[in-house]
Amino acid sequence: MSHITVELDAIEATSQRALVRHGADEWIALEMAKAIRQAESVGNLICGLYYLESYCKQLQTGRVNGSVKPDVRMLKLASVQVNAKFGFAQPAFARGLPIALETVQQCGTCSLAICHAHTCTSLGYFTEQIANAGYIGIGFTNASAVVAPPGGNRAVIGTNPIAMSVPGKAGGVAFQFDQSTSAVALGKITMAKAAGEKIPLGWAIDKDGVPTTDPEAALMGSLVSTGGYKGYGFGLMAEILAAAVTGSVNSVDVAGLKVPDGKPHDLGQFYFLVDPTAVSGDAFWERLGTLTEAVSAQPDARLPGSKRLPVSAVTIEQSVWGLAQNLSQRTG
Repeated sequence: MSHITVELDAIEATSQRALVRHGADEWIALEMAKAIRQAESVGNLICGLYYLESYCKQLQTGRVNGSVKPDVRMLKLASVQVNAKFGFAQPAFARGLPIALETVQQCGTCSLAICHAHTCTSLGYFTEQIANAGYIGIGFTNASAVVAPPGGNRAVIGTNPIAMSVPGKAGGVAFQFDQSTSAVALGKITMAKAAGEKIPLGWAIDKDGVPTTDPEAALMGSLVSTGGYKGYGFGLMAEILAAAVTGSVNSVDVAGLKVPDGKPHDLGQFYFLVDPTAVSGDAFWERLGTLTEAVSAQPDARLPGSKRLPVSAVTIEQSVWGLAQNLSQRTG
């Protein structure tokens, strides 16, 4: 399998061009391209160029609306709602974030609900923006049902990730995590199947509820929650906040996210924004510093996402880059 080094600027520009050619407005395509760029920059391949072809196909079939204007409303004093109107989550978030930031500055906390949106792919992409603005960001979303309850054999919730980003005193992000509440992201199962590889025991069960190492059997069955009942509880929490609170769709009613045709995803994302110093003042930074020092004093330990170095280019599969270029040059 051959690889090629590609500049992030080229990834962003090519992605934007591909999305525009397949029906997205310029500003919407730009928001999507920035998210693809960020995913590739940190090695999150599942949420990067891997998704570009699906975005383009679903733009053409109308499964996602690439020209809709998100509707932003203040429902209560510190509650912001953005109706994505079956468009992409990234531009909906971009329209709602400035109002949410103004609100958290005034109130100390704010909730931001993105309703009726396409899959957001990388949830940490959004909470990181909140932290870069100086606030704690916590996010939740759901997805098509692929996770069975402990003791069951039929999927009822999605991978339902949770993300949290914490700002640094001098700016930027002190640390962050973005993780599914399932034992693994579904994309890793599909990638293992495509590569003809087995999956570790503990990732999934087959259709009869039996643990399996066969990715094909896993795709016919269900994923399992990370940490058993404990992870399942977090998955349920994400389901309630992302689906019930936003009025968007339950995981059991979401069709396959990458299937070209069908009804819109209609997913929700829910974010908490918190002013870290609203209650404790500078004590927040002191406590954060104590935690950081306690972890960094151990040679092989680190806070998640705390030692990322900026890059201008990444190494990717040549076939993936070739497909992206092809998508940017045609409309069919």
